[in-house]
Amino acid sequence: MLAVVATVTAMMVIAQKNPVVSAIYLIVTLFSLAGIYLLLGAQFVAIIQVLVYAGAIMVLFLFVIMLLNLEKEKKLVARHRLQRILGVFLGIILLGQIGLIFASVFPEAPKGHFPMEKVAALGNTEVVARLLFTDYLLPFEITSVLLLVAIVGAIVLAKKQL
Repeated sequence: MLAVVATVTAMMVIAQKNPVVSAIYLIVTLFSLAGIYLLLGAQFVAIIQVLVYAGAIMVLFLFVIMLLNLEKEKKLVARHRLQRILGVFLGIILLGQIGLIFASVFPEAPKGHFPMEKVAALGNTEVVARLLFTDYLLPFEITSVLLLVAIVGAIVLAKKQL
């Protein structure tokens, strides 16, 4: 049921013309994904999903949308019926190709380092922490440097505007 809600609301994010309503549908999608994570036994990922994405990021999106005042800008390009039909057709073809690629590349799911028994014994958060600080240490550090550069860049841009 959560997958259906997530899929339908994700489609509504794209279909909505009002950006505020689209952002609200995105919040529902993110909460549905958090519910799926809970059902899969990934409590830590579900909590981070709610706190970071459904909470902080969506508040930022809504502030930006409301500050932009999009009512002044009118749509200049009229969409034709043929464009919509072609877009849906190409989207279905792309989705089919992605499915074929996944079916051929991943015929069987990889087993991983942590079987379910070990995850249950250690706890979900500890397993994520061990993976981040052992196998994925370099990408984790690169991500932290990238976030630091983005924060410094935002501060520099904000100072120039003041």
